[in-house]
Amino acid sequence: MTVLITGGAGYIGSHTCVELLQAGYDIVVLDNFSNSSPESLRRVSEITGREFPVYAVDLLNRDELERVFSNHAFQGVIHLAGLKAVGESVSSPMHYYYSNMTSTFHLCETMRKYGVHRMVFSSSATVYGLPGSVPITETFPVGATNPYGRTKQMIEQVLQDLYASDPSWSISILRYFNPIGAHKSGRIGEDPSGVPNNLMPFITQVAVGRRERLTIYGSDYPTKDGTGVRDYIHVVDLAQGHLRALEKRLSQSGMDIYNLGTGKGYSVLEVVQAFEKVSGRKIPYTIVDRRPGDIATCYADPSKAQLELGWEAVRNIEEMCVDSWLWQLHNPEGYKEMVPTSQASAPRGFFTTSSL
Repeated sequence: MTVLITGGAGYIGSHTCVELLQAGYDIVVLDNFSNSSPESLRRVSEITGREFPVYAVDLLNRDELERVFSNHAFQGVIHLAGLKAVGESVSSPMHYYYSNMTSTFHLCETMRKYGVHRMVFSSSATVYGLPGSVPITETFPVGATNPYGRTKQMIEQVLQDLYASDPSWSISILRYFNPIGAHKSGRIGEDPSGVPNNLMPFITQVAVGRRERLTIYGSDYPTKDGTGVRDYIHVVDLAQGHLRALEKRLSQSGMDIYNLGTGKGYSVLEVVQAFEKVSGRKIPYTIVDRRPGDIATCYADPSKAQLELGWEAVRNIEEMCVDSWLWQLHNPEGYKEMVPTSQASAPRGFFTTSSL
């Protein structure tokens, strides 16, 4: 059984590849490598002992996308590809709307043409905007507050309309919260470009000496220590949630939305303290003003996924910190020093557009 994973070279994508391969699925990865490295996929192959095709294709290129579909008989698609930086989306909204929306249109149209109707879509808790209370359930109203979140919200609506028009589709929308951690091998992990937008890679880069100090946005929230509280979920738990959602989609038609989180909230300072404890490294930080749009507390009610998918996040905050630190410690510059420089350096089983 073959599954296409768009954006499979990214942080969440690479871990999802590992889980699917270890569960016995055949996979094909499509990625334009605009914000990821082929090295992550080389290491996925190393971890799992399995090879798989990888296409350096942008979903905006419909002709190349169709050529991928014509080469394989896919039973399902996990759609993770997309631009994802909130700040960048605010400064370049048209780029985000065009890229994220058009690429999804191309994917859905190509899936329909080739008779592939099973999809797991990577959405985000950002669609909830400023929730009135916590924990957040899937029935909460959506109202994203930035262009990135609005692209996710709009794609969700497109997929719901698609299913309503043709019930032969089977789609799961996964709204996940704050993924951190890395594979226990330390071989794959989060490798952001430039200054990290997320908390954990910022912490680990300070710990390894790449950055001088952590910036904490706001200390006057109505929380236990004044810093924002979020639902941090181990990326491997999250990847296993994609596997459970895929299994449901392959077995039955329907449209479902699931929160993937732990149901627990940790403040920024609690995460810093947990990391310092497991790493033995002191994390200097500077507190600055809140960022516009940030909220005090945000965490999930994941009970629907537990009930319907048999999925539960099992890794605690200490394990998330241990695995994040192991990844950064052994890869202080991320994948940057290991990126293949030519097609000739790619391992057998890895393809580019030139070999389609």
